[in-house]
Amino acid sequence: MARLAVRRRNRCANPPLLFRRRRSLSHCVRPTVRTLIFGGAGFVGLNIAETLLRAGQEVVTFDRSPIPAAATDAFAALPGCFTALTGDVTDEAAVASAVSAGTDLVVMGAAITAGRERDASDPATTLKVNLLAQVPILAAARAAGVRRVVNLSSAAAYGTAGERLPELDEATPGDPVGLYAITKWASERVGARLGDLWGLDVVSLRLSGVFGPWEHATGVRDTLSPHCQVLAAAVAGEPAILPRPGLRDWIYAPDVADAVLAVAGAGTLGHGVYNVSTGRRFTLLDWGQRLAQAFPGFVCRLAEPGEAATIDFHGPSDRAPMAVARIAQDLGWAAKTEGLGSADRLAAWWHTHGRTMETGR
Repeated sequence: MARLAVRRRNRCANPPLLFRRRRSLSHCVRPTVRTLIFGGAGFVGLNIAETLLRAGQEVVTFDRSPIPAAATDAFAALPGCFTALTGDVTDEAAVASAVSAGTDLVVMGAAITAGRERDASDPATTLKVNLLAQVPILAAARAAGVRRVVNLSSAAAYGTAGERLPELDEATPGDPVGLYAITKWASERVGARLGDLWGLDVVSLRLSGVFGPWEHATGVRDTLSPHCQVLAAAVAGEPAILPRPGLRDWIYAPDVADAVLAVAGAGTLGHGVYNVSTGRRFTLLDWGQRLAQAFPGFVCRLAEPGEAATIDFHGPSDRAPMAVARIAQDLGWAAKTEGLGSADRLAAWWHTHGRTMETGR
């Protein structure tokens, strides 16, 4: 029996019992597009769900974690139809049950963002969730006649190439090191191979350093974004002390969601892999100082010599920026959010929704 718990968009505090199949939403008229998001309770998945709902689509999320109450409330005000399924992406029966006939788009976003310690202590789970679970999802998508599968990959797939080259385009050979990076690179290759063999339209999106609304500690991300850490410090009234300025082509999560929406609505695509980035760089130091305008008394600064930093960049150096010419040419897509302006937007979001969200502290 597929272990699926179904939550209606009626703000119930607890999901009902386990069901063999999804129950319909009593107050929704079936929209023209249905998207299933694996890993939908993660912050990137939540941003994608929110954007698709705002566009009037039907969205189904699948995750072992519940949807945060603040997100459920926010989604209830949007025009689309929303259903949350609770299940384990490694449960093949649950996956097959979730990918029902009539699903147009599947987003593969379930992942363990493993750090060094988890790589050493539990590599098997990372491989199961990030890579092996992909095969049953693709098989279910083929059986259900899904139009397109979007694989959320990562700039981590470039690995050490990001330390050697001035810019990274989709043809740059990857050199991943950590298990998260390795599985993201491999997920692109597996998706392309099975898509070709099975007649599936599979496209991989390599996401730059993502931050923004709905980010919270879920237990599957060892590497909360530096921006989330800075926001947590601001909320706690503590200084954010950085080991370096942190220059990178960071991208605001709603822009990632817009890219997924563009891919979902596109016709035949010219390529199977696209970088999703701003194409512009800014420092976390400047971003944190801009955020301070919304949190009086908050300080974001560099560590003094010998002083311990409180913000973790999850690496000793800053990756090269990713080229965005391909996605601009094929889809006409470009990130809308100005780098430092995202601090204003995230502060406004936090004052509306974030007070009820975990911020990682």
